[in-house]
Amino acid sequence: MKAGDGSAEAKRRAGHAAADAVEDGTVVGLGTGSTAAYAIEAIGRAVENGLDVHGVATSAESAQLARESGIPLTTLAAVDGVDLAIDGADQVADGDLIKGGGAAHTREKLIDAAADRFLVVVDDSKLADRLDWPVPVAVLQGAESVVAERLRGLGGEPTLREAERKDGPVVTDDGHLVLDCDFGEIGDPGTLATALSTIPGVVEHGLFVDLADEIYVGSADGVDVLQ
Repeated sequence: MKAGDGSAEAKRRAGHAAADAVEDGTVVGLGTGSTAAYAIEAIGRAVENGLDVHGVATSAESAQLARESGIPLTTLAAVDGVDLAIDGADQVADGDLIKGGGAAHTREKLIDAAADRFLVVVDDSKLADRLDWPVPVAVLQGAESVVAERLRGLGGEPTLREAERKDGPVVTDDGHLVLDCDFGEIGDPGTLATALSTIPGVVEHGLFVDLADEIYVGSADGVDVLQ
């Protein structure tokens, strides 16, 4: 389940502005989604012009785009750490995020949290006063009914995400299913995030609380950086 799309130009502005923060000799986390894609392409052009970086991809999709853009790839296991991660979000409110519209939030959270700096790139349509988008929850196959019951106990309404181009559910790069859970307006994202993490069968959830260092918000007029 993906959030409503903003303008391509606003996304491009945000992605390119964040890509400008990438320095020579760094390891960069490469996010997933349409806005992060603009950043990856911009980094690729900088590599072509001599920038020396290595990327750690958050999904098969971002890895493929990185290869096409000429960015050398590595893995978390092969490096001492990630200097900078650039990734998108489905919704942003008061510095917290909901991610996982592309079903890549498990790897995204791992890499974004490992980074010394995490830059979020969004267009201005993703900003909200309170988080209220359904929270994607990656679950072990076979555990979806048990997890769904626990999610209802927390006040959520879970829905198994169905694939759009084939029969059956969405399966993530790591082989998990995704429950999109509607909690309505989320008053305390931190408390909910902790509760979701304690449910047996949950691999990862799409609430990113207190992780973003800077949020690049693209609009028709330019880019604002929220900290």
